[in-house]
Amino acid sequence: MKKEKRIKKDAKTLRTFIKIYCREHHLKNGIPEEGDGLCRECLELLQYALKRDEKCPLDPKPKCKDCKIHCYKPEMRLKIKEVMKFSGIYLIKRGRIDYIFHYFF
Repeated sequence: MKKEKRIKKDAKTLRTFIKIYCREHHLKNGIPEEGDGLCRECLELLQYALKRDEKCPLDPKPKCKDCKIHCYKPEMRLKIKEVMKFSGIYLIKRGRIDYIFHYFF
């Protein structure tokens, strides 16, 4: 898959997973929305993740959880793992298998 197409696909998936997490953990608890349907913390996480994805030196890019380099800062890595775990389970419970295929494969 060409890098531009992969980045676009990854961005769509990241945006969906982070929006679910933010809506269920932050926006429902009264934290104000900053833009793109996300609170400030989640918007920063999305921007960080997209930047890391674009700058990945590996070709083909492995799933981040299987990568040997780990270009994420440790705290951001923990946060994105938490987001992916929560949103993956959320989507499974609601029958959205199409997003789960990207998460696991």
